[in-house]
Amino acid sequence: MNNILLKTINLKKYFPIKKGVFFQKTIANLKAVDGVSIDIKKGETLALVGESGCGKSTLGRTLMRLYEPTSGDIIFDSQNITRIPQNKLKPLRKNIQMIFQDPYASLNPRMTVGSIIAEPLKTHGFGTRNERRHKIFELMDTVGLNPSYIRRYPHEFSGGQRQRIGIARTLALNPKLIIADEPISALDVSIQAQIINLLIELQIYFGLSYIFITHDLSVVKHISTRVAVMYLGKIVELAPTYELFKQPLHPYTEALLSAIPVPDPTFEKMRRSQRIILTGDIPSPIDPPKGCAFHTRCPKKFDRCMIEEPKLQQIGNTKVACHLY
Repeated sequence: MNNILLKTINLKKYFPIKKGVFFQKTIANLKAVDGVSIDIKKGETLALVGESGCGKSTLGRTLMRLYEPTSGDIIFDSQNITRIPQNKLKPLRKNIQMIFQDPYASLNPRMTVGSIIAEPLKTHGFGTRNERRHKIFELMDTVGLNPSYIRRYPHEFSGGQRQRIGIARTLALNPKLIIADEPISALDVSIQAQIINLLIELQIYFGLSYIFITHDLSVVKHISTRVAVMYLGKIVELAPTYELFKQPLHPYTEALLSAIPVPDPTFEKMRRSQRIILTGDIPSPIDPPKGCAFHTRCPKKFDRCMIEEPKLQQIGNTKVACHLY
């Protein structure tokens, strides 16, 4: 039995940089996603982590075909969806949904909660008006919203409640895969844990698969099954969550994990002495460095790193792209 829900093969998304009269001449490409090969199993959560600008959100949008891939393949539920025309993607939209980072920006301020949740149901021709209304009540109750709020507008809710509305809309069509793009980063810390717990409960109840995009590794530890670490458009490490936190292999992953704050002040002092401080900025994805893209900031680099690009290779249960292995 095939347990793989989604798989990418050497997926790339480049944005052309144009200049000249009417911007007709392409002078370079911004390599936002550069040869990513990953898979997501049914019922699991794959966390996608890395610094801002590494290509996490672009990868998520490309998987949904909100951005057209430059090259490579996206296999969803044993079907290659890479080159399906946009006008024939409607059945796919039911099965892949997205939770956005800013719950207020992703909700139409002129629509009531009921209308927002009903919109995907109407678009895909779900039931009668009464059946849709019953479904809306059910979804609101499922995500922890009072169904009596059905006629309220987004500005009447808190940030956490708005994200619950977004989650209810996402669940309306019973998707198989949800791409959560920084779903808690715009929320108060006190609310973040509630949304994470809700997502975990929904995954168990509906059998969902998640791609959880974040830069907060402390959250990743609690929600993910596996973790993919991105740097400059590429996957540099892919491992089960427990093994990644116990023994990271890539120097970039080590640096990310060393920066996680610890609530115990005594232990935090000891952690500070072990913290890995990366110098310099992320290189430009328009003109990435030769060899390993991380070598300009890596404390463990050697000559080979500046000449040859490392390939993602299997080391035990972990895949890592590093010449140290």
